[in-house]
Amino acid sequence: MNVVIKVNDEIKEKMIEYYKDKKRDKVIPYVVFQAQEEDTVITMYESGKVMFQGVSADVDAAMWGVALENTKEKKEENKKINKKYYNCNAVGSDEVGTGDYFGPIVVTACYVTKEDIPFLEELGVGDSKKIDDSKILKIAPQLAKRIKYKSVILTNKEYNEKYTKDINMNKIKAIMHNKALYDLINSEKPKYDYIIVDEFAREARYYEYLSDQTTIQRGITFLTKAEDISPAVGCASIISRYLFLKEFDKLADSIHIPLPKGAGKDVDAIGEEVVEKYGKDKLKEIAKVNFKNTDRILHTLIY
Repeated sequence: MNVVIKVNDEIKEKMIEYYKDKKRDKVIPYVVFQAQEEDTVITMYESGKVMFQGVSADVDAAMWGVALENTKEKKEENKKINKKYYNCNAVGSDEVGTGDYFGPIVVTACYVTKEDIPFLEELGVGDSKKIDDSKILKIAPQLAKRIKYKSVILTNKEYNEKYTKDINMNKIKAIMHNKALYDLINSEKPKYDYIIVDEFAREARYYEYLSDQTTIQRGITFLTKAEDISPAVGCASIISRYLFLKEFDKLADSIHIPLPKGAGKDVDAIGEEVVEKYGKDKLKEIAKVNFKNTDRILHTLIY
C-alpha cells in the first residue's frame, strides 16, 4: 500500500526529528530522508510530499496528515463513521511507552457507556499525547473510580527478554492489547457495541501476531487516531499514561538519577551516566536496548 501526504514546514521539521533514529543511510536525489518504521518505509521529498509504503502505510501516514487522494465526500463520510463510534457503548484499548527508551510499555482497555460520555467530556478526555502530564495525574484517578478497566504493564527487563528478530514491537503490542481486552471483557462481561483499538497494524497482521496465543479476543474494530474518535480509547490512553508516569518515577527513584522521556539526545546523556554508575548491564533492566540510543551510549564509552 502506498499513501502520499503533503506537509508544511512545521510538520516537516517534526517528522525529521521523529524519524532521525530510523533513517536509512542511502542518499536519493530530491529526497530529504528515507526511514523505516516497523513495516513502513517513509520517504520525504524536497517538494514537501511524503510517501508511506507498506502494510501499515495508511496508519503511519495518518499520524501526520491527510492522504492527498481524500476527497470532500470522503471526509464527510468519515465524520459520519466517527460519530457512530463516539456515541456508543464501547471497549477501547491504547498503549503508552513504546517510543520511550526508559520506562515500561503500558496497555489499558476501558469500558465506556453512553452515560459515561458527558463525564468524560467534562474532564477533557482525549489522546493522552495531547494532554499535559499534570492534567493526566489529576484526572486519571477520577476516571479509574468510575470506568471499568484492565491494564497490562511490561517492564523493560521483560521487554528485552521478549524482543527478538521474530518478536518485534508490534507483536508485543498486539499481545498486550489482546490480554487487556480479553481480561476486561471476560471479567466484567460488558454490554458493548464495539471493541475499538487504535490501529498500529492491519487487521490480518494483528491476528497473525496472536497466532501463538491460547486466548484471543476477536470482533475488534481498528481505527486510525481512535483516541480522538472513541471516548473508550481516549480513556484508555489517559489511564495508560498515568500508570506509565507512576512507574517511570519509581524507576528514576530506584537508580537515583532523573530520567528523561522519549529517545532523544538528552536520553543518551543520561544513559551514559547510568552506565558509568551501574555498568552497561543495567540498561537491560531499565531501557529498551534495541533502540539506537544503546549503540550511541556504548560507543561513547570505553571499556
